[in-house]
Amino acid sequence: MGILGPAALRSRKRNAPRPAWKVADQYRQWLRGRPCACQGKNSDCGGLIRSAHVDYAGSKGMGTKVADCDCIPLSDNCHRLQHNKGWKWFDLHILGGVSRGLMLAQEYWRAWPGRAGWEREQEARNV
Repeated sequence: MGILGPAALRSRKRNAPRPAWKVADQYRQWLRGRPCACQGKNSDCGGLIRSAHVDYAGSKGMGTKVADCDCIPLSDNCHRLQHNKGWKWFDLHILGGVSRGLMLAQEYWRAWPGRAGWEREQEARNV
């Protein structure tokens, strides 16, 4: 059986699928084409760009990520640093202020060219 025991052999429990209003794949793809939000602020900035969910944004449920509209572009190195240190530290020491990640997420969301169409689609689903 090994050191880990039978629990290690069971497959991971899958979370429920995220509701449609939280998913904006095209937005996350657009974000990955932006420069890292930490560019010029973190000497270790580098790697592929990822869409990093700002998990204190308020749209998070138990066992789910926040909505995709609450993402910012971070390089692999910056994303890893954010995960290791947490958002509170990352906001203050890298992004430059309290809740700066959330403010940036809102700015990026407003700047996304596909936002109006995505929001119309969501409204049509809710009718």
